[in-house]
Amino acid sequence: MPVIRILRRTSLPAPEAWRRLTDWERHGARVPLTRTMITTAPPTGVGTRFTARTGVTGVTFDDPMEVVLWHPPSDDAPGLVRLEKRGRVVRGWAEIEVRPLPTGGAEVRWREDIRIPALPRPLDPVVAAAGRRLFARVIDHLLRGGNGGAAARTGRRTG
Repeated sequence: MPVIRILRRTSLPAPEAWRRLTDWERHGARVPLTRTMITTAPPTGVGTRFTARTGVTGVTFDDPMEVVLWHPPSDDAPGLVRLEKRGRVVRGWAEIEVRPLPTGGAEVRWREDIRIPALPRPLDPVVAAAGRRLFARVIDHLLRGGNGGAAARTGRRTG
């Protein structure tokens, strides 16, 4: 599976962008039929585990993840979090990097490798396109935080 890459810029300071992007329970708010459950005690850091459960009624699948790297940004230094996906249905990893910009605000770099072992390789481009669209929607929603307009698109997504 090719790595999905999404780039966003926001007027938010890097620490606030980080706080919003690592609010794991809010991730499920923009993924259809999904809710996210934290399975470890706060605060978030290395070892935090959570599960995104997708489906309706009795037809669901879990996407369990664990934080394996946790370096929050400051106003002048970048931050990076890495998640390992450890499910039977979805595997891979995700990284969220938040870099403060010298002119104010922050740049977000989201990288994700999704592997769905049950799907044949020829479907990788379809999975990658759907993933880019889905994760871009999640990022934009989290950065807006309900106050509208804090996230700004920059160029085309690659990956």
